[in-house]
Amino acid sequence: MGDTNFVDYVKIFGRSGKGGAGSSHLRREKLNPRGGPDGGDGGRGGDVILRGNPQLWTLLHLKFKKHTFAGHGGAGSANQRTGAAGEDAIIEVPLGTVARDAETNEILFEITHDGEQKVLVKGGRGGLGNTHFKSATFQTPRFAQPGEPYEEGWFILELKVLADVGLVGFPNAGKSTLLSVVSAARPKIDSYPFTTLTPNLGIVSYRDDKSFVMADIPGIIEGAAEGKGLGHRFLRHIERNAVLLFMIPADTGDVALEYNILLEELRKYNPELLDKRRVMAISKCDLLDEELTEGMRPSLPDDLPVVFISSVNGTGLTALRDLLWRALNS
Repeated sequence: MGDTNFVDYVKIFGRSGKGGAGSSHLRREKLNPRGGPDGGDGGRGGDVILRGNPQLWTLLHLKFKKHTFAGHGGAGSANQRTGAAGEDAIIEVPLGTVARDAETNEILFEITHDGEQKVLVKGGRGGLGNTHFKSATFQTPRFAQPGEPYEEGWFILELKVLADVGLVGFPNAGKSTLLSVVSAARPKIDSYPFTTLTPNLGIVSYRDDKSFVMADIPGIIEGAAEGKGLGHRFLRHIERNAVLLFMIPADTGDVALEYNILLEELRKYNPELLDKRRVMAISKCDLLDEELTEGMRPSLPDDLPVVFISSVNGTGLTALRDLLWRALNS
């Protein structure tokens, strides 16, 4: 998923259709010159609908199509014929899309399942024909209801990546390199911070044709929960991961301190993130010999499983896959 093609935030305008007017027609026939009211109801206005599509991974298709309009309902007619319903406007979105009111920032709903549909803007109801207003004392009503007007507004769509495993760590922790080794994903890799500016997804093969989805999240920095660095733009993607894989490089000064900083940023952003299952990988362990590895173990957290890995020479990658699979299925 290239950086330029990944869009996880768009602002769109939606307008529903107005309801059709009811008919005030009175039946007039040769043998029945004073027939009663027979006006039909107006058709409903079309809705603006969001629909989940698992084949989409980004909101790119909406970046240059900001405005969406549904169809208006048709007017009712004689013989109690109801007007045609307005055509719904359906917007396909990737799973994990959150819709917000742009003015209030209120979360309206989330799309998380294939084919799931939610109404973003409701169409106006069609007006009632004059047949609804006939009574024993008022037998020839010459009026009908107009249709309800359309609704419109600006909305924000945010994508929260749906993945089984999310990679969490500071910039240059080796997250992109790991993803490129264990999956067919080809994220941009370099030696400077913030090489990864958007999430990258890869399918990791496991034993017996099993697999799981791993997401490379842009690196966290201290203060990210307050919006520093890439801030909330990447922290929201972690909310949809089942297991968090904390990656800390072997050449870091203090593993426990770095881990606690990462935990604190997640807690400040959303305390519920700390309820997710966690696994730690000490990356770049090809820089360590056996003595340095053993000397590092006492400083490691004792509340989660830890594995030493190297994406360069493949050390520990099989053990890491086993660890993640157990965490996902426990």
